[in-house]
Amino acid sequence: MIYPKIPLAQSIIEICHAKGLTDIIISPGSRNAPLTIGFVGNSNFKCYSIADERCAAFFAVGMAQQTGKPVAIVCTSGSALLNYYPAFAEAFYSQIPLVVIAADRPHDKIDIGDGQTIRQENVYANHSLYNANLTAAISDENDFKINEAINIAISQKGPVHINAPFEEPLYETVDALSVGVKISAYAKVTPELSISELQEFAGIWNASKRKMVLVGATFPNAISPKTAAAIANDESVVVLTETTSNVHHPTFINNIDTIITPFNDADFEAFRPEILVTFGGMIVSKRIKAFLRKYKPKHHWHIDALRAYDTFDALTKHFVCNPELFFEHFLPMTQVVESDYSAKAQQIKALRQQKHEAYLATIPFCDFKVFEKVIPSLPKNSHLQISNSSAIRYAQLIEIDPSIEVYCNRGTSGIDGSTSTAIGAAFANPKPTTLITGDIGFLYDSNALWNNYIPKNFKIILINNGGGGIFRILPGHQETPVFTTFFETSHCLTAEHLAKMYGFEYRIASNEKSLAEGLATLCSENERPFILEVFTPTLENDKILLQYFRELV
Repeated sequence: MIYPKIPLAQSIIEICHAKGLTDIIISPGSRNAPLTIGFVGNSNFKCYSIADERCAAFFAVGMAQQTGKPVAIVCTSGSALLNYYPAFAEAFYSQIPLVVIAADRPHDKIDIGDGQTIRQENVYANHSLYNANLTAAISDENDFKINEAINIAISQKGPVHINAPFEEPLYETVDALSVGVKISAYAKVTPELSISELQEFAGIWNASKRKMVLVGATFPNAISPKTAAAIANDESVVVLTETTSNVHHPTFINNIDTIITPFNDADFEAFRPEILVTFGGMIVSKRIKAFLRKYKPKHHWHIDALRAYDTFDALTKHFVCNPELFFEHFLPMTQVVESDYSAKAQQIKALRQQKHEAYLATIPFCDFKVFEKVIPSLPKNSHLQISNSSAIRYAQLIEIDPSIEVYCNRGTSGIDGSTSTAIGAAFANPKPTTLITGDIGFLYDSNALWNNYIPKNFKIILINNGGGGIFRILPGHQETPVFTTFFETSHCLTAEHLAKMYGFEYRIASNEKSLAEGLATLCSENERPFILEVFTPTLENDKILLQYFRELV
């Protein structure tokens, strides 16, 4: 093996190895040369080179999202570190383990007018679970901080920052280690549920005739099919799931906006739960958030081993455990309560489905029609990534096969790294992967394609409506030059030349016939990554979607 001569770099690399980190995403630079030399020269690590730091960080988010293990990202000093921040924040809110290892200039070079120097220490303070500000000298304190950072990334599922100052010369190597590092294990905490406390809450549950379970973004298998069935069997329980929940049962309502948007005040009051139980991450539906904030439940219990967000300003209890463990112990204490709450919800669901199908049968080619055709065409047992803004909202309206795993960067809900995340996830997961994205998100993250690790069977369905379609749906839309330039970001760009430059197969669609042909070709092509660009009418999409909700009554 080859080792960097600088002892601090040796310590970082040895502790990473001892902690089981294997995937290292490196962005080229000079100040991080000791780390690059050490990681690449050590066969225990798999190293990947991605030049754009923002893309590199989101690629790492995608990998860690799929593996559940921390991924390290390594960059040089200066602004390189700041380009990690969008992904760092996403990792924080999506509970994804990410280890940033940033090379820095020595402390005496900061704020003296030297190049590529910024105040790097604690730069992620608002979103970092731990900041390991190291010194150039060998010390037990450095070892402790490196250990602690990685331990916390693993145990608390989030991002940490290790800041390492290196003095020149940077490229010298040695054949043997000059350091002996100290390794500290992290304490695994096994959540324990108090039986007496559960019995108290089961009493509240058993006295209620209207219980709602709302599931946000979760990884597959958050609860077992047996648990899902047990919850579904209670006629006093209504279960609402989002596309990103990866939780399924025939009675669960997975198109929340379709169900509640047509409600009047009386309907909302009748649908108000006495008990709201939530688990999973961020909720996409603005309508369900508005409903539960106005028509608050008496009790809101959130189940999560780490965090509890008071999304509806009604939180009364945080159960610190995973959902399966909670329901395994809680459900045997509950009783089936006589109620028409679930039955009425199922009646509404059936009515809305009839209206949904009738309306979609009448609409012309548009964004909504594309989602109606695309989502059922996805291969079973595959992996779907969805970009933010319009794409994830349309996806919420269409039934999806339960065998398909669905992911979206809903931690911060930004458009900035959807493609990079999808590629990182596709690289880490052998399942066929499709990304459905809008044009603005795709163009914004186009450097994601500057990547040597894109699987041959990776597919992008790019819906190009000539701008940020989400702004036409939001209140306040007016057809003015200010709107089209500064909100919608109107454009006439396509992905054709990007596809050619990066070696993607490319095809376009602009009507139902060409879309069907394009999807057939896309599904059959597995030797080169593929972009199917679908052009939809800019001025019609919002009208068709808004009319949809009017037709549901």
